[in-house]
Amino acid sequence: MSQPQLSAEQAAVFEMIEGTRDHVFVTGRAGTGKSTLLNHLSWHTSKQLVIAAPTGVAALNVGGQTIHSLFRLPIGVIADHELEQSAELRKLLNTIDTLVIDEVSMVNADLLDAIDRSLRQARARRHEPFGGVQIVLFGDPYQLAPVPGDGDERAYFADQYRSMWFFDARVWAEAELKIVELTTIHRQHEEEFKYLLNAVRHGMVTAEIAGRLNAVGARPAPTDDAITLATRNDTVNRINASELGRLPGRALTANAEINGDFGGRAFPADDRLELKVGARVMFLRNDSDQRWVNGTVGTVEKIADTVWVDIDGEVHEVQPAVWEKYKYSYSPATKQLRRDIVAEFTQFPLRLAWAVTIHKSQGKTYERAIVDLGQRSFAPGQTYVALSRITDLDGLYLTRPLRPSDIIVDENVRRFMSGVQRIPGIEAAAAT
Repeated sequence: MSQPQLSAEQAAVFEMIEGTRDHVFVTGRAGTGKSTLLNHLSWHTSKQLVIAAPTGVAALNVGGQTIHSLFRLPIGVIADHELEQSAELRKLLNTIDTLVIDEVSMVNADLLDAIDRSLRQARARRHEPFGGVQIVLFGDPYQLAPVPGDGDERAYFADQYRSMWFFDARVWAEAELKIVELTTIHRQHEEEFKYLLNAVRHGMVTAEIAGRLNAVGARPAPTDDAITLATRNDTVNRINASELGRLPGRALTANAEINGDFGGRAFPADDRLELKVGARVMFLRNDSDQRWVNGTVGTVEKIADTVWVDIDGEVHEVQPAVWEKYKYSYSPATKQLRRDIVAEFTQFPLRLAWAVTIHKSQGKTYERAIVDLGQRSFAPGQTYVALSRITDLDGLYLTRPLRPSDIIVDENVRRFMSGVQRIPGIEAAAAT
């Protein structure tokens, strides 16, 4: 698969990760190329590198393993519980040079401290943060927050930590985290829209900014090719089912083929995909021949053993895709890390696309979208994620005007990110 070229800024961050043992947090606004950089790192590093993520789908998207599965950690607050480690797990953790955690904003402080303790214990280097492993974190705290648990868990965090966020883990009292903010936006090119999005991201929306977004968004929504981004699953399911039902003919169902243990229902696509000719669909994977990318929207033209999809007037045959679930292990023969496929999920890389949840739109790019915040936006960063999926201000449609209560920025994120020091040289590299 062809690899996109790194910008000067991304290349400088890659060299910093590759050439040092520093702990690095790579952040940046939506569309600054965090995923591109992570992908490049996984393909081109010379280090023994392991990629982990907080959820099953996030792990599948980056070819990694979930944190709980990799470290064999119990679900829930881990606190000071004894960590049981098999000889095999200790060998695996001793082989790692660099641990990459994607979507780190969803990782809570307790889990990050458990990773620290697990690595110290396995590597018998109890006085070194993370047992001497380099930690590289990717994510944007302005977009995704850790999910609070039940009342007991919330009480525990209130008692033990400054906040639930990963940046308030105790390990940072002993380890320095270098924060690099990617600044070049590759998704949007209009200066005005970048400015408006940045105001939403930081919760600095003035009456004038809100007025501009609302004036643009108040136009009648197009009926042809704009996707609806909604806060709730039931809204999305209702819109997709209703639109599919309007099309003539019988729906055909493609059932996924699942081999191995996927654990629960963390599937990367629908296990039962219902399609009709004329259905609007969204691609869930980049195409190796670059005919479409994750988030491209098209229309089903024909259904047989494969599906033909019209994208901007060109019809492409779409084959089922295979998502591979990986597990890291230690190979005694080579004394190296192994990454083995333990499960496979085969399905057409398509999803009905009259609507999608804002959460599932994460990382995707749309030319036009209808943003439906329902009664209210109920999670920090949700409105920013929705608006920042869109490439141009002209592609924004709102089902109702934005209200001040829709722009939620977590105060802990504000505190942490206001202290962000850009690494000298990164900006210089970007300017060359």
